[in-house]
Amino acid sequence: MDNYVVGVDFGTDSVRALLVNADDGSTKGSEVFYYPRWKAGAYCDPEKNQFRQHPLDHLEGLEQTVRRVVANSGLPKAQIKGICVDTTGSSPLPVDQNGQALALSEAFSNNPNAQMILWKDHTAVAEADEINQLARSWGGEDFTRYEGGIYSSEWFWAKILHILRKDPEVAASAYSWMEHCDYLTFLLTGGTKIQEAKRSRCAAGHKALWHESWGGLPNSDFLSRLDPRLASLKENLYTDTFTSDTVAGYLAADWAQKLGLEEGIAVAVGTFDAHAGAVGGEVSPGTMVKVMGTSTCDIMVTSPAALENKTVKGICGQVDGSVLPGQIGLEAGQSGFGDVLAWFVQMLQKPLLDTLSDAGMNPNTLSEIRSHLEENLIQTLSRQAEQVSPENTQVLAMDWINGRRTPDANQNLKGALSGLDMGTDAAKIFKALVESICFGSKRIIERFQEEGVSIQQVIGLGGVAKKSTLVMQTMADILDMPIKVAKSEQAPALGAAMYAATAAGIYPTVADAIAHMGNGFNLVYKPRAENRNTYQRKYQRYLELGEFIEKNLS
Repeated sequence: MDNYVVGVDFGTDSVRALLVNADDGSTKGSEVFYYPRWKAGAYCDPEKNQFRQHPLDHLEGLEQTVRRVVANSGLPKAQIKGICVDTTGSSPLPVDQNGQALALSEAFSNNPNAQMILWKDHTAVAEADEINQLARSWGGEDFTRYEGGIYSSEWFWAKILHILRKDPEVAASAYSWMEHCDYLTFLLTGGTKIQEAKRSRCAAGHKALWHESWGGLPNSDFLSRLDPRLASLKENLYTDTFTSDTVAGYLAADWAQKLGLEEGIAVAVGTFDAHAGAVGGEVSPGTMVKVMGTSTCDIMVTSPAALENKTVKGICGQVDGSVLPGQIGLEAGQSGFGDVLAWFVQMLQKPLLDTLSDAGMNPNTLSEIRSHLEENLIQTLSRQAEQVSPENTQVLAMDWINGRRTPDANQNLKGALSGLDMGTDAAKIFKALVESICFGSKRIIERFQEEGVSIQQVIGLGGVAKKSTLVMQTMADILDMPIKVAKSEQAPALGAAMYAATAAGIYPTVADAIAHMGNGFNLVYKPRAENRNTYQRKYQRYLELGEFIEKNLS
């Protein structure tokens, strides 16, 4: 009988469960659940860059997707050997002494500050600046040096510090904080003692300033200078971390019943979606895996010997074992990618719908128009933009609408458009936005190369890679490199399943799991030589515009 494993991928808008044959990597079934509270905009305020998610969205989604995919498979429970979850990050959540999310209590159920602070929440820019200033000036260890030398408002300590200062009630009630992936794994294993939770090496190393060389998390003296409550919090966090080939525990009876699985199967240590996606995309040294969705995460691995103890400047961390045990995981990325395009589409769509509504259009007709626009407007813009030659438009965009993650994190930066004239239409602006996110990707690759990290190939995965020919061909042209697209529709969930197969003992290493379970690639975008010179010139203009904005407008 074949062995099966479950990978559960928690993205920004939805959760996906994938049931995978561990012998050959084939998909037995998948299910998707869209977060209802998040879709309704609950606990969020985009004008303040506040993005929060209620844990019930995640718990309901976990139960419904896994239960359905198992039931629909018709497999005997005994054939399903393990499960692993990956999540967005850094997305920390305040919890009580038993590891219960504060947001699940009546007192905090509607308090945005008690919800999970989503990765894209940028309310902690000032706190991130404080962390960076202190790290460079306090006279001790620079705890940011394995984080690219710059700490981001998207990450663990900055977000917690912001909430501690903003909401005394949450600050007093939060015994500890857990990354989303650690919280869900803790629940699945029936955890009741938070100190016994096995925390993710990936989450801790890339977002929480954890490093073996200084004994784990930053020392209490450093944290106290930011806020004494952080030093107290550290006592309720962790020292050790674990890679995702490790068993975090075994599936608890109550969750086994909810999910339709056998009690006691292996639950792997949780991880972040992009890192699981890199595994599902068959990452190897010299390969950059670009996980392209609302944002991007660019993941690489290299041997410790190849890196020669060098720290790569301006990226999102380098962590031993965060992707593949025994290899250094390197992360970079863009705060806005698909989000940049979605912003423009929404900007066009909303006033149109508001106008029709104000004119008294029949609500059913208006609903049909809204659905049609949501499903088709971006495709229409893409088709029109494909007809615009890069030589025939001077419109230039800067992709920092949601700030800049890498290289050199700066969430204060804003997007821009230049080169507009009376002949500029929506298609030309849309094309410029597509080019801008690809120019941002090129700058990341250049930073790795400047720091001595070799990149021989690029692999794309995620929703944008699978759906947008325009973005992928433009990316290949601007990078002047072929881009392979992973065959799997759900590469992060597949990567989580590979971790689960390793933790369950089906394979001795993650590399072995990749070799047996990899789905391969089904498409290659090749750069078009006729666009090379045009895009080289445009890229130089992009760099100049970015330099001007950073010096004069941030």
